[in-house]
Amino acid sequence: MDAPAPLRAETPLARTRRARRVHRLLTERYPDAHCELDFTTPLQLLVATVLSAQCTDKRVNEVTPALFARYPSAADLAGADRAELEALVQPTGFFRAKADALLRLSAQLVERHGGEVPGRLEDLVALPGVGRKTANVVLGDAFGVPGLTVDTHVGRLSRRLGFTVHEDPVKVETDLAGLIPRRDWTMFNHRMIFHGRRTCHSRRPACGACPVARLCPSYGVGETDPARAARLVKGPDVPGAAVPA
Repeated sequence: MDAPAPLRAETPLARTRRARRVHRLLTERYPDAHCELDFTTPLQLLVATVLSAQCTDKRVNEVTPALFARYPSAADLAGADRAELEALVQPTGFFRAKADALLRLSAQLVERHGGEVPGRLEDLVALPGVGRKTANVVLGDAFGVPGLTVDTHVGRLSRRLGFTVHEDPVKVETDLAGLIPRRDWTMFNHRMIFHGRRTCHSRRPACGACPVARLCPSYGVGETDPARAARLVKGPDVPGAAVPA
């Protein structure tokens, strides 16, 4: 896939500087950006991330308290009754596949890692059903190891902002890693996700209320009128957002 002419003319240095300005502006807009899955341990985050596939974080957070209380350890989860586990995770969708993934995953944690979630990428991706995206979520938020998680929001925004032309998440991750300092990867990721969920929507982005509009080559694909755009912005944590009564 070829980049538009204006982006082809942009030097690598200029793109890096623009990406870092975008991150600074997103930091101002979303100072409290964070992982929106509720967890207290690496295992809980790993389980919640598996459940979040094709499901909202809000729905996952409604399910996990009972799940974590019932199966507090990897050994408990590995020994779960399948029917009971399926019933607990059913609201997240694809519950049979997710229950199977959790059973296989927890069994491998017990067998290979003494029931503990490993803190290395190579160990995490070797677990059943754990890819780079899930591994980077766990590393970044449970272990403090910088990582870039290219979900649908990060991929979409990265292409709109001209940081990549790729669809493949691994290639997008590589492109972003060359633009953003490693120490900032995890928080850049959270701020991009916040921006994708609150302002730069998939179908109708709020361009006229976007803090990085002047730096975005895709400005104009969404609503540009400031007042109408402001009504599209979601989230009580966003200044000026229209909050439902």
